[in-house]
Amino acid sequence: MLDESEHLIKRLRELVECESPTEDRAALSLCADLLDGWFTSALGRPAQRVFTDGRQHLLWAADDPAVLLLGHYDTVWPVGTLADIPFTIDEGIARGPGVFDMKAGIVLILSAVEQLADRSRLSVLLTADEETGSVGSRTVIEEQARRSAAVLVCEPSADGGAAKIARKGVARYTITLTGRAAHAGLEPHLGVNASLEMAHQMLATAALAAPELGTTVTPTVSSSGTTVNTVPEAAVFEVDVRAWERGELDRVDAGLHALTPVLGGATVTVVGGPNRYPLEPKVATGLLAELHAAAESLGIAPPAGERSGGGSDANLTGALGVPTLCGLGAMGAHPHGRDEHVDVASLPQRAALLAELVRRLCASGLGFGSPQVRA
Repeated sequence: MLDESEHLIKRLRELVECESPTEDRAALSLCADLLDGWFTSALGRPAQRVFTDGRQHLLWAADDPAVLLLGHYDTVWPVGTLADIPFTIDEGIARGPGVFDMKAGIVLILSAVEQLADRSRLSVLLTADEETGSVGSRTVIEEQARRSAAVLVCEPSADGGAAKIARKGVARYTITLTGRAAHAGLEPHLGVNASLEMAHQMLATAALAAPELGTTVTPTVSSSGTTVNTVPEAAVFEVDVRAWERGELDRVDAGLHALTPVLGGATVTVVGGPNRYPLEPKVATGLLAELHAAAESLGIAPPAGERSGGGSDANLTGALGVPTLCGLGAMGAHPHGRDEHVDVASLPQRAALLAELVRRLCASGLGFGSPQVRA
């Protein structure tokens, strides 16, 4: 008979070795089959497979859910990475592609489900496109969040096992500049230089940042021109925007869409907008208090609550006003990095804590300091 730690490790190995990059539909399908078997057995109800863009999102919906446990099984690692970074355990540290983000979190969800005597008010949703922005799964995530009194997202924890009570919102833009081509040596005055227009617009874009509020507006990928002796006729650059507050994302969005040309004869076209609004502390603090109570009942130190600059599906549910707490997954470090890893010894305690939190929330049913849910 395996003890709990060995059981968790066995499952973690099997899940990590079932590679599942977002862009590989066949690999995702194999991983979905594995997860369907595990969770359907644990929950005692069949999975609903929600298909979008050839990907399968797995939903076990309760009739009257108090809690939605939310995670994703896609990773950033292409099939074949295991040959280079195999699943290993060395001195209590598990390594492998996707082990921390977030296959260990899925294993914890499964263990927590199995520890519950009553699973009737618990829904579970595992998606297949979080790493590329949850474009296909967003609708089902929001639908299930609105049905639930609370959402617990089992993304990796912050340092020391801290939960994540705030995440920056994210917006992305493509800004296209058009000018007029001309010979750079003979008649440059007849051209309209799209590269120069891009330089003006990059400076205007960066000026929308508000460092004192943590709002970043960063021009990133750019290109322009065709040949060294031609005045560039076209240019394009991408912009990454992050902010702690919804109003800040909206302010920057308005500013970017209001950009106007500096050079006569040039045009500016802005496409894009917020992808995920922020997870703000007001939707998380009530659940953090419940997490502390759960930890105290188990005789373990209450996890801290911290902010994270990265986005997750917690942004989507929190932006609806549904009480949401993130970072309830494994303890470890370096998501998306070659040294991505998980602290194996912490897994049983993290699973027990998650189970106790779900048990308390399902018993209480409502509340948790919920703001108004957005339509």
